[in-house]
Amino acid sequence: MDRTTRSTCPYCGVGCGVLIDTTDTAEGPQITGVRGDPDHPANAGRLCTKGATLHLTATPMVRQQQRQLQPAWRPARGAALQAITWDAVEQQLAERLLAVRAEHGPDAIGFYISGQLLTEDYHAFNKLARGLVGTNHIDSNSRLCMSAAVVGYKQTLGADAPPTCYEDLNLASCLFLAGTNTAWAHPVLFRRIEAARAARPDLKIIVVDPRRTETAEFADLHLPLRPGTDVALFQGMLHACIWEDWVDRAFIEQHTEGFEALKALVRTMTPGEAARLTGLKEAQVMQAAQWFAQSPASLSLYCMGLNQSSSGTAKNTALIHLHLATGQIGRPGAGPFSLTGQPNAMGGRETGGMATLLPGHRDPMRAQDREEIAALWGCDPLPDRPGRTAVEMFEAAARGEIKALWIACTNPAQSLPDQALVRAALSRCELVILQEAFVGTATADFADVLLPAATWAEKDGTVTNSERRISRVRAALAPAGESKPDWQIVRDVAVRMEAVLRPDAASLFAWERPQQLWDEHRAATRGRDLDITGLSYEQLEAAPQQWPFPEGAQQGRARLYEDRRFAHADGRARFVARPFVPPAERQDASYPLALSTGRLRDQWHGMSRSGTVPRLFAHAPSPALHLHPTDIARRRLQEGALVRVASRRGAMVVPLRADDALSPQSAWLPMHWGSEFVGGQGQLGVNAVTQPVFCPDARQPELKFAAVSVTAVDLRWRLMGAAWVPAGEGAALRSQLRALMGEAAYASCLPAPAALSTGEPAMADNHVHRPVSPSGPMEGWSIEMAFAERPSDAVVQALASALGLTGIGVLRYADSRRGRSRLLRLSGEGAQATLQAVLRVGEGQEAQWLDALWRDRTPVAPFSRRLLAPDAEVSTASLSPQVCNCFNVREDDIKACLSRQTAAAPAERLAHLQATLRCGTSCGSCLPTLRRWAHTIEEIT
Repeated sequence: MDRTTRSTCPYCGVGCGVLIDTTDTAEGPQITGVRGDPDHPANAGRLCTKGATLHLTATPMVRQQQRQLQPAWRPARGAALQAITWDAVEQQLAERLLAVRAEHGPDAIGFYISGQLLTEDYHAFNKLARGLVGTNHIDSNSRLCMSAAVVGYKQTLGADAPPTCYEDLNLASCLFLAGTNTAWAHPVLFRRIEAARAARPDLKIIVVDPRRTETAEFADLHLPLRPGTDVALFQGMLHACIWEDWVDRAFIEQHTEGFEALKALVRTMTPGEAARLTGLKEAQVMQAAQWFAQSPASLSLYCMGLNQSSSGTAKNTALIHLHLATGQIGRPGAGPFSLTGQPNAMGGRETGGMATLLPGHRDPMRAQDREEIAALWGCDPLPDRPGRTAVEMFEAAARGEIKALWIACTNPAQSLPDQALVRAALSRCELVILQEAFVGTATADFADVLLPAATWAEKDGTVTNSERRISRVRAALAPAGESKPDWQIVRDVAVRMEAVLRPDAASLFAWERPQQLWDEHRAATRGRDLDITGLSYEQLEAAPQQWPFPEGAQQGRARLYEDRRFAHADGRARFVARPFVPPAERQDASYPLALSTGRLRDQWHGMSRSGTVPRLFAHAPSPALHLHPTDIARRRLQEGALVRVASRRGAMVVPLRADDALSPQSAWLPMHWGSEFVGGQGQLGVNAVTQPVFCPDARQPELKFAAVSVTAVDLRWRLMGAAWVPAGEGAALRSQLRALMGEAAYASCLPAPAALSTGEPAMADNHVHRPVSPSGPMEGWSIEMAFAERPSDAVVQALASALGLTGIGVLRYADSRRGRSRLLRLSGEGAQATLQAVLRVGEGQEAQWLDALWRDRTPVAPFSRRLLAPDAEVSTASLSPQVCNCFNVREDDIKACLSRQTAAAPAERLAHLQATLRCGTSCGSCLPTLRRWAHTIEEIT
């Protein structure tokens, strides 16, 4: 029987509705596809590349091979994890946590949770931590992405409540995007921006970003400011607005406080001074200020570029000041709109799932707020001691103050800054509990206990997106293996603990279904700015709803502050006078470059989920450090060569890529590359170099700025190994390859996207490929290693064994004098034979041409005499880079198609391209690139 289940995407904070198609098979229900929900107001049927491939993260093979399927306990540090029953692990965990609490106090226990949890999961963890254990040491990885936005809203408007909605994208006359590459980070929202521009060509778009991103290319005005100087820009714009009398004086006088102090502060931040500090032109600052202030409706969109900063709160408030000073708030198409990074970071903020929050947007440092929640929960008084935030929690663990860490649905050994400290903290903890759905995360190596959690398509509950819209998440499948929903895992441990701590009291955790947790959360919102006491679970079953939705309301409120009354007690918004402060870390002769990190188009966070879909690696198949060509030339580096990027905290070896979208003296690394995919001896991934210094108000670390050096490394000996194996053997091969990464000075271990024909849909099957085995679909994995000296025979032999390059049927070449060797295994016969596995060793990139033969599944017959020839260097045409993931359309095909339309207008060229190759007609994530090429056909030809 076929079924369709309505649910919500688990990736970014846009909150797209999805339809999950399921069919019954002999092995049980299986997901056959995912479609955008045309009735969901967040996306109206649209999905990005990640959302459109969600079903591929829940295939039977992924659920069997790449999921945590049963609880496991490590009998001793360094020992292998051993399977254990749920009953046993729950009892042992309860006893261990109670023992830590009894010996060291409740603040010796910390909880580090995730913006990917459901609202019900957040509520369970918060109640366990504060209501039973008695600690405020509970924080979320949302601290890394949204806490500056939270504090910015609270300081200026009085509450953590985004005042705008997605409809405002269609109603704004000026869009001001700051610190967000929306085209890649929130692609479905960018489709709305494209549609708004098409409908209203006079729409002004300003983009503030040090890089010339796909979003910036779409702008009328791109402001490529120096990293970390956003406050100077915004204050310079405010100075211009005051000087030119572009402010709304009546609005300021009637609805705000503190303007005179801010006016005095920005008196010296003239547009000329702002231009000097930011590296922009004075005319650009003036133009941005004029468009923002004088447009009928100005809407700002902002994200990590503002938030991930030691001045994150100041950047947020400085931008909101522009809205308040010009009256661009509280009406259609106008207001400050913080874009949420995770699917339920908003829900976590609502439930108080952060150290600095309590449920219902309350404050854990206010006695009245603590008393209200304790009364609602029926528990002892809540703790009044300040809670540790994310970075602080791991610093405390490294000092030995926190003895037990319960980590859920996040990967701090990949995502937190200053990885040397994070890993020292995990190593020092007496008890590390990891509640996780997927295998192979870096944090799992430090876990004493692994608790298998259910994940998307297996869970029921709710999430809240960026526009305050609550959506239902529904299960289409039973949890994989013995995994359980996160709230149930918390409940089952908590009831054992409360039997000791509250032996005669009614249970705090008497829940049997998610709605019971949601009802408790709803009660905590009564009378608050996010009041949802008028909203029922039955209404959510029918359709998503926005908050606030108080009793008596017929629907949620789309926009806030339309009555000009803000959430501060006196109803007035606040101007907060904070001077511009440069980034915490300075560039100098030793560390002359400013490094920033960011997202790739088709990946998400640490790739524990998106990394299970090989197809999503096609757009950016390997890690690379991006530098401006002038910086490469000045340092006499070579594009494609390995370089060492080093900060004051750590270093990383990575290939180099020239990128003229960057400004000189800056560098960029994708945030996703942790030690699961790239590493080597002592290497800890991209966050080995980032810094833990955080915003004093929001406690959010400065992940967007680190002073670094980039130097060449002499790692002339290279080893590359790769194999295609039956899909059921891919996970085992990956584990074997990753275990060898630490033997080299540099190593990367990556999946190989299966080869498709141009135009062939990639979304239908994760393993569409040219048949090479009668046993079924194949999965490819490769490892690249670099050494200063010739790799040992033991390493080569271990890798050959992992790749199946031993025994009969292996083609061999060896030159012991020069240290070169090749091992090859073919699959298929005659003219159709391809490389099933390859292992090459030598100095430099000797025989590198074999890599493309293996990766692209090219028949080797034309090259048969040279496969083992000593000095054969063959020019092979590797597949062009993929641009369109939906239909596997590659760069060379696109440019060839465009070159045949040189006489046409750009719009006509784009339309012809879409009609011919279908690229840009499905999810639209590739449209910014296609549009750029359609407008620059002269460069292409």
